[in-house]
Amino acid sequence: MSACSIRLATRADAEAINGIQNHYVVHSTATFLTEPLTLEQRLAWLEGRSPAHPVIIAQAAGAVVGWGSLEIFRPRPAYRHTTEFSLYVHHEWHRRGIGRALLAELVERARAIGHHTLVGGCCSESTAVIALLESSGFSRVAHFREVGRKFDRWLDVVFLQRIL
Repeated sequence: MSACSIRLATRADAEAINGIQNHYVVHSTATFLTEPLTLEQRLAWLEGRSPAHPVIIAQAAGAVVGWGSLEIFRPRPAYRHTTEFSLYVHHEWHRRGIGRALLAELVERARAIGHHTLVGGCCSESTAVIALLESSGFSRVAHFREVGRKFDRWLDVVFLQRIL
């Protein structure tokens, strides 16, 4: 693994976080966003976080090379012990253990916060992400067919879950 440090994201990281995700918005099915987010949208998202739903970044060689977050799974109170995560690694930093390190940190933070279940959904085409999750103790729990549309194609979503 490349030497990286992981820490809570700050306002100063918003542009790098946005750049990482917006690459995938434009070039892949890793996200079902279809339009890049503006810096203002990213700042509002980052500043609207609660302690139960942090954003973390991986930093290497003086740059933000990946990020992850815990999100509200569903807004109804009975779901409050379940959290959904997002995880993105800069496209030039794949296969260096950064995604695995971010995922491990998210799992530990979710557990420490008191979440009971961690859920992640991704496009079925994201086979490397699915393999990472399964090797990290997540199990496939759902496969939704043709629930997303991007690049003029119908896309499937796979949900994976890990009980903490």
